[in-house]
Amino acid sequence: MRTGPSGQEPAGKTRVNVLCIKWGTKYGSDYVNRLHRMVGRHLSRPFRFVCLTDEAEGIDPAIETKTIPAVGFGPFDQREPWVFQHGWLKLTCLADPLHDLVGKTLFLDLDIVIVDALDPFFDQQAPFTVIKEWDKRDGTGNTSVFLFEAGAHGDALDYLKSGYPSAVKRVRNEQEFMTGFIRDQGRLSYWPETWCRSFKRHCMQSGLASWFRPPEIPTGARIIIFHGKPNPPDAIQGISGKWYRRVLPTPWVDQHWR
Repeated sequence: MRTGPSGQEPAGKTRVNVLCIKWGTKYGSDYVNRLHRMVGRHLSRPFRFVCLTDEAEGIDPAIETKTIPAVGFGPFDQREPWVFQHGWLKLTCLADPLHDLVGKTLFLDLDIVIVDALDPFFDQQAPFTVIKEWDKRDGTGNTSVFLFEAGAHGDALDYLKSGYPSAVKRVRNEQEFMTGFIRDQGRLSYWPETWCRSFKRHCMQSGLASWFRPPEIPTGARIIIFHGKPNPPDAIQGISGKWYRRVLPTPWVDQHWR
């Protein structure tokens, strides 16, 4: 938690929460530690940084680690294999209660790069604010970055528990389920378009230009989202992860992802 002089919180500023979740082996503890440091450089108000995880080894002791909460839903609580796919276990962030967290909570995926101030994210007043998915027209949100009140959306989990398995048959992944449920309640809003940008869609050059010009930070961007391939360490080296996509080495990712 960041505090003011002598351990006191800065006057007039309410402490907020920054939350992430780590399961399995796809992302190591270094991703959590880097995210914590990036938040520390880009958030001026006092905050708790909490990582939900079943494996805290290697995570910086300065980071609060809490178990991924049991939510009374067998597949999640028993860690059935399918819940590790397509982000489904992220729904446990909506648990009510969510350990001892209260108040505004900014969820951040581990595979992001923060390039500008985070404070404006906490100025949003809507019940649930998320990225508007770039390649869908139905209002689906991309849950790489979302703001919510801790414990305020437990009804989404109640719906999952009472309606499973039919409740998940209409959707492909966690973010379609989560944002679709909250959208149908009229409680969903979106970040300003420029704040959260896709590395693949908005930073990389298109066509032949990608062979001659490296990716750039879009004007107004605060967070760069890495989904699929490449991931941040690959982008630094210029490894695309796909035979059909060219990515030149990207030094600014190295400068920010630390």
